Amino acid sequence: MLLDRPTADGVADGTISLVLRRWDKPRARPGGTQRTQAGTIRIESVTEHPGGYRVSAAQARAAGFQDAATAQAQLDRRPAAHTYLIGVSHLGPDERPELAADDELTDADVAAISARLARWDAATEPWTSEYLEMIAAYEAIRAPDLAARVGLDVPRFKRRVRQLKGLGLTISLDVGYRLAPRGRAYLAATTAGRTPRRSDD
Repeated sequence: MLLDRPTADGVADGTISLVLRRWDKPRARPGGTQRTQAGTIRIESVTEHPGGYRVSAAQARAAGFQDAATAQAQLDRRPAAHTYLIGVSHLGPDERPELAADDELTDADVAAISARLARWDAATEPWTSEYLEMIAAYEAIRAPDLAARVGLDVPRFKRRVRQLKGLGLTISLDVGYRLAPRGRAYLAATTAGRTPRRSDD
């Protein structure tokens, strides 16, 4: 469930507590969390209604709209089988920028990152090392161009890069990506034979 910046900001400052969506099947679950540009949100509730459900004025205001007509017009732009009313709250700031800036990796840090990447590779195909090395070599290159280099469609390519970003290894730019300081340190420790600082140093 992607949120635009105004909606994410509204959840963060408490002025938005409801997200309206039209989907054929649910894409959010109560108790789940979602990272946004304004921090991490929690999914408090997910209520399913028929696709033709009409939102109330109170629901529209909770979702950040001026009135029900404006909210309904936005919903009606995407017909689907169901209308979902998703209760949301703000959990806290996005920890990824601070994580991405941390390039003092211990042995334990490197091992934990490697274990996570290995699980992702095992679940699909080996891709994580190739992506990190490619982003290091082709900074600020358009995502479609990078996706073409690995023979993957753009949506799936972007999902994989978001996984790396979640570990603090990459940073999204206005165009393309670059390795975060943490990503550069990890790549150096695992590909150039550099010994990381030990946890007890």
